Amino acid sequence: MLNFTVGPVMFSDEVRAIGAEQVPYFRTPEFSKIMFENEQLVKKFAKAEADARVCFMTGSGTASMEAAVINIFTKKDNVLVIDGGSFSHRFVEILEIHEIPYTLIKPEFGCSVTENQLGSFEGKGYTGLLVNLNETSIGVLYDIKLISDFCKRNNIFLMVDSISSFLCDPFDMAELDVQVMITGSQKALACPPGISLIVLSEKAVERVYSNKSKTMYLDLKRALKDGERGQTPFTPAVGTLLQINQRLKEIATGGGVDKEVARVGNLAGYFRRKIKEHNLPFEIISKTLPNSVTPLSPASGKSAYDIFTVLKDEYQIWICPNGGSLKDKMFRVGHIGSLEEMDFDVLISAFQDMQKRGLL
Repeated sequence: MLNFTVGPVMFSDEVRAIGAEQVPYFRTPEFSKIMFENEQLVKKFAKAEADARVCFMTGSGTASMEAAVINIFTKKDNVLVIDGGSFSHRFVEILEIHEIPYTLIKPEFGCSVTENQLGSFEGKGYTGLLVNLNETSIGVLYDIKLISDFCKRNNIFLMVDSISSFLCDPFDMAELDVQVMITGSQKALACPPGISLIVLSEKAVERVYSNKSKTMYLDLKRALKDGERGQTPFTPAVGTLLQINQRLKEIATGGGVDKEVARVGNLAGYFRRKIKEHNLPFEIISKTLPNSVTPLSPASGKSAYDIFTVLKDEYQIWICPNGGSLKDKMFRVGHIGSLEEMDFDVLISAFQDMQKRGLL
């Protein structure tokens, strides 16, 4: 099987081997040492400030999105949400459930938010901005520098869902003045799903401690307190945390975060060039592409979901289908995980074979 989805992705042999081991007991100094190492490496790769903290949550990325929102914001806040797709819309749902006031910013389909759109909210007293940096559902990377500058000018607390962008696209948490960054284990971290991570700036930590939490499992005060001793409040996905440790060390010994970002970017560029070189009947629909994924629409009018199904059933190749109104209009090819150029050659060959069969 070849997996070109954006999560779960292909793992390295070393990460997979850890998954075959017995899961150890974790309330030990040895496990705490691993967790301290995890925190330091995540902070380093996020380019967070020295006093930043990392909370490791057992749950999907959505769990950490909700934990971050409800521990940072209250009903006294008024936040902006960039809502350009199904994943960013989860922030909207969380805000509605917890009755936190918000205003939507709706980018044009396939495009980043613009300076004019943000300009209409200048000086209006908003206290926070929530953005899904890489709207994976349609393959759009938002202009984080533009968003950051807007937030700095207006003293707005910036929370970034970087679940499918961390380790894929350039990101400097401290320089951008991002107060919260969220990511997950099953994307470019290339580990099994089950752990999500919240990187909190010093200001964000202060907010967590100053707000009264109305949750138990998602209480970041508990997570921060237990994190001081390299532990979590409740039983975590121990095996996945050990795999994350292996993966982080692989990135460190491989040249660090900038080299990893370049690797993913090179794979994305290679695949996109091959699509054009072989005149495959696909249109790239995003105007602001991320490194992690390429969104493709069949130019022939063939069903995108049928293409996904044939690749899965007949070629043992997985790509990302879309749902809802986009089900037959587009699919996505990921560039993250343990992949090489030769893997994309296999995918291109499968597309060529399908084209000969009249399936594209």
